[in-house]
Amino acid sequence: MAERAAAAEPGGAPVRGVALLLCAGTVMSMNGLLFRGVEAATDWQVIFWRSLWMAGVFAVALTVRERGRLDRAFRRAGLVALVAGVILGIGNVSFSLAILNTTVANALLILSASPFLSAIFAWLLMREAIGRVTAVAMVVALAGVAIMVFEGLGAGRFFGNLMAVLTLVTHAGFIVTLRYARNVDMLPSVCIAGCIAALGGAAASAPGFALALSANDFLMCALMGIGTMGLGFALFTMGARYLPAAQTSLLVMSEVILAPIWVWIFWNETPSSLTLIGGALVLSAVFGLTALTMRRGADRAL
Repeated sequence: MAERAAAAEPGGAPVRGVALLLCAGTVMSMNGLLFRGVEAATDWQVIFWRSLWMAGVFAVALTVRERGRLDRAFRRAGLVALVAGVILGIGNVSFSLAILNTTVANALLILSASPFLSAIFAWLLMREAIGRVTAVAMVVALAGVAIMVFEGLGAGRFFGNLMAVLTLVTHAGFIVTLRYARNVDMLPSVCIAGCIAALGGAAASAPGFALALSANDFLMCALMGIGTMGLGFALFTMGARYLPAAQTSLLVMSEVILAPIWVWIFWNETPSSLTLIGGALVLSAVFGLTALTMRRGADRAL
């Protein structure tokens, strides 16, 4: 179904999917800015509240859409939505820990390697072809990720970088799951993810878990849950149905580019030299492969 739609669009990629994914990346790029706006809340309090807001927004939206029959949306989505929700829920926790324990640039530039990991997962699960050019680009991107991860050893950011790598794995897994179930409404999976991440945040900080936040921190978590996560993942989930896994990852690169810019402008957070070198390798591989794909045709395996 998605393939027929793709064939009808110029360049083989549905305009709707491209627009949705570019908007998703732009909205989600505000995550780091909002994280830095948190003043006193603990890591796990932030994870709990932002995830609870996200789950609540999707639960309300699905209830309205299904005219009070929320259970119908989950039954229709089935087991694949549960699997996707678990993957995304783990990713939500690891992404929060990454942003809170390393620089925004480090976390997002490591995540920018997701097109290549998505391609590997798609090859393993759906036999989507990986060409020689893509394989070379993967090696270059992996080298860039390695530089950024181990740069954190000396800077006290190693844990945050490892959490970014875990987020990279879950992000790629979620993309491939959406691609695999492209004819299934996967919005319930985002609601499931929010519930799982919120439960994880509460469990990790028990006993003595405090719900109370300052007005500022509560607002930051609400904006993340409703805006960058709620709206962002809604756009992402809808857009990913129209495109192959690797192209989906490429089109949300607006998040990687914009997120470090926001925190640099508003919080004066600057990346290290090794982060810039590693990030340059990853982005060069991503955009180089994108340019070759556009020249040779979206349907040819490179």
